Amino acid sequence: MKLSRLLILLVLLLAAAAAFWRFSRPQEVALVLPRRGEAAEIVYATGIVEPRIWAKVTPLLRERIIELCNCEGEAVERGAVLARLDSRQPEATLAELRARQKFAAADYDRVAALVERRVASEQALDRARSEHGQIQALIAGQETRLESYVLRAPVSGIVLRQDGEVGEVAEPGTILFWVGEPKPLQVEAEVNEEDIPRVAVGQRAVLKADAFPDQVLEAKVGSITPKGDPVAKTYRIHLALPEDTPVRIGMTVEVNVIVRVASGALLVPTNVLRSGSLFVVEGGVARRRDVKVGIRGTGHTQIQEGLVETDRVIAPFPDDLTDGTKVSEKRG
Repeated sequence: MKLSRLLILLVLLLAAAAAFWRFSRPQEVALVLPRRGEAAEIVYATGIVEPRIWAKVTPLLRERIIELCNCEGEAVERGAVLARLDSRQPEATLAELRARQKFAAADYDRVAALVERRVASEQALDRARSEHGQIQALIAGQETRLESYVLRAPVSGIVLRQDGEVGEVAEPGTILFWVGEPKPLQVEAEVNEEDIPRVAVGQRAVLKADAFPDQVLEAKVGSITPKGDPVAKTYRIHLALPEDTPVRIGMTVEVNVIVRVASGALLVPTNVLRSGSLFVVEGGVARRRDVKVGIRGTGHTQIQEGLVETDRVIAPFPDDLTDGTKVSEKRG
């Protein structure tokens, strides 16, 4: 009986010793040192490269394509014919109207002669004149409508792209041609409405393009649209590109507009911070410290007050750690 009690007591003592050892052992944490560097506040956006001067050519009606210039990559003058749509039906209508015009003109001359001989009334002459005028108006409208069957270059420049094939039916609003100047280029980008107050004309921007993964490309904010899109909650900005930019028309790019830069800033990894606080190690103990945060970046954040370069900071921010806990640096 005494032996059983002694065994139970021994087990309890061992468990207590293990618990004491486990809870009194310093918790291992990873540490980082603050460093000096450049902190940049940026506004992120995505955009598309396009010419600064260009125009789209689209049909105004649904009709079959019967002729294409096949001039992609070639220079054209403003007004040059790029494509023709099947206009047989409206041309037949125009021919009918012109035949009616001849008849109406002859009828008017006949009635006018009868009026001079006092055989017909002035009212009959007015009716003939009105009929003739109406047909002339219909002819003018039909001639204007026929112009819609001819697609012309809206500006002088290069045919940057041509779509569609002879025999296909062109739909209204479908872009068949892009005409413009290949240089200079710009980026059209969309910025979230909460970020647009920080963007200004003249700010520097850096771009990243999948086609040039190892290059940081330069740009500058050229203009900001006055009215945003209330559905997408974005504002359109245009960024001017230098003449020697390697990007091409139609490429997509990631845009980082640089709002402000702080040189020689004290930086810590962004993941060490939580609600303006971080943990430092002092004498083997974790201490929670409030700091004043400056420019926030995706990787690093500027600390303006509350930290010095020699402080050892726990990274990442430890959710399971309390102020005053014994800690040791994690090795390896």
